[in-house]
Amino acid sequence: MIVDVGAWAIRKALADYREWHRQGLQPPNIAVNVSSIQLRQNDFVDVVRKAIEDSNATPHGLDMEITESLLMEDIEGAIKKLEALRNMDINIAIDDFGTGYSSLGYLARLPVNTLKVDRSFIITMTKEADSMTIVSTIISLAHSLKMKVVAEGVETEEQSRYLKLMKCDEMQGYLFSKPVPASELTKLLEGRRAT
Repeated sequence: MIVDVGAWAIRKALADYREWHRQGLQPPNIAVNVSSIQLRQNDFVDVVRKAIEDSNATPHGLDMEITESLLMEDIEGAIKKLEALRNMDINIAIDDFGTGYSSLGYLARLPVNTLKVDRSFIITMTKEADSMTIVSTIISLAHSLKMKVVAEGVETEEQSRYLKLMKCDEMQGYLFSKPVPASELTKLLEGRRAT
């Protein structure tokens, strides 16, 4: 069922983005997590392409997040599929970075835009020097490879302050907002338009 659910999630993200644009709002891109089963499908790129075409959304505002361990299952096949997605103006993020066993040589070849630092490092970085070092190193590595860095699971002002000092590009977590349904997100976007 994950293939069908994954395809639905992509179509839903595209439809929500298109609707917010129709309302004159400025939504951020919507990231959809991709499962290993989806990425292994021979027609995965075609499914995404058709969903974008059917959405009639310009821009489409679709990003995709793929876990580090998933990429390592079939690195050569993943590179080809990710390149095809990037050619459709889809931003690709490696989710939970730092928890898998990726090769730095492959990391330089992957057509990705963003590394997302796993929340386990963010949660412990203000208490454990090793975690702080790992976060700082991931940020430096990503920037050296011309990638953006997103810190996951930011919950405190102290974490946010350190991440800003390390020049982390973006942060997400409960410090900023808990997960909200689309209707509440619409209200947040409307509030942003009013300011």
